[in-house]
Amino acid sequence: TDPGKPLYIGEGRNSSVVVSQLPGGQIYFHVSGKVEASTEPYDMRLQRMLGHIPALIHQGPKSVLVVGFGAGVTAGTFVVHPEIENITICEIEPLIPQASSRYFATENHNVFHDRRTHMVYDDARHFILTTNEKFDIITSDPIHPWVKGTATLYSKEYFELVKKHLNSGGVITQWVPLYESDFETVKSELATFFDVFPTGTIWGNDISGEGYDLVLLAQAEPTKIDIDALQKRLRRDDYKLVAQSLAEVNFHSVPQLLGTYAGRASDLKDWL
Repeated sequence: TDPGKPLYIGEGRNSSVVVSQLPGGQIYFHVSGKVEASTEPYDMRLQRMLGHIPALIHQGPKSVLVVGFGAGVTAGTFVVHPEIENITICEIEPLIPQASSRYFATENHNVFHDRRTHMVYDDARHFILTTNEKFDIITSDPIHPWVKGTATLYSKEYFELVKKHLNSGGVITQWVPLYESDFETVKSELATFFDVFPTGTIWGNDISGEGYDLVLLAQAEPTKIDIDALQKRLRRDDYKLVAQSLAEVNFHSVPQLLGTYAGRASDLKDWL
């Protein structure tokens, strides 16, 4: 396969950053040699799911913490939600938001320059450990757990920290890759998450009917979804941009979005 042409190459404090473009026009974002995000339809879909699903399940989210900037698409998902007042993004490499904002501004709704965005350059676990802030939504979209330094963001201790920093009714979403992984690793990641969030749920991002990656979602209390209320919200004038953002990744209705639901912790208890 054609690796594409480099559009940007930079050496940051903690990572090297490369943006490349394939002959078909898809743009890829690489951190220290590892693809972290892209404009491929399946990656865009996953990144939007990480933001839209918790923002719609929450009754009226005002504050968000996004762990990892990447291409900024997950963080940018919150830009179009009218209730959101504060988007805090924790990123360990200062070069990443600058590079992403040059090449993914359309896809990430220019989140880096949004007036509600507050950048924190820190290790995410250290930030959550030391901040007094609480959030309505915390979403973690780190790089694969086998990459050095990332496994802590899949640990029981990290999820317990996150739980303490959720407001009442708050929602966490966590990305779990099925590719470049194996059965035992995924099983361990799910069991760890559900150990801290026993009423958590799984949402699937498939390619041609086969699993590609997952979104784990949970609240401190059992999650309840009012489908009728969601339909009404998405029909409101102030939700036009939300509906448009969902349509861009082929979610044209609430049932289509909720159709990615793949199960809950209690269904998998024996397997885990």
